[in-house]
Amino acid sequence: MVELEIERAERMLTEFPIYIEHNLWNTLVNRMYYAVFHAATALLIKHGLHAGTHQGVYILLNRHFIKEGVLSVEEGKLFSRLETLREKGDYNCFIDPEAEDVKPLLEPTKDFIGHICQLLSAR
Repeated sequence: MVELEIERAERMLTEFPIYIEHNLWNTLVNRMYYAVFHAATALLIKHGLHAGTHQGVYILLNRHFIKEGVLSVEEGKLFSRLETLREKGDYNCFIDPEAEDVKPLLEPTKDFIGHICQLLSAR
């Protein structure tokens, strides 16, 4: 399961340029969030932790990895920010993320997934 989750996250990374090229910012933020979510889920599974909800993934990530200093506070904030943007874009027809909302989160998203990959291969 760990490998499947991280493969899914990495595959989503390869899709990002398509959404950028076509100015699909809502779709991009959705994929960015799910890439981070799947990477985080892989880390939790690797450590025998299971969350039944998106909020549960965030809580366990915070409790076991952010508070312990394995992941940074900024990485936790990224997860939360992406989830908020995704929910707004997915559930509110009047809100559509724009390039200026999403572009600054691209590199941190890639870095987050890279960091998770390092953690997975180190243990």
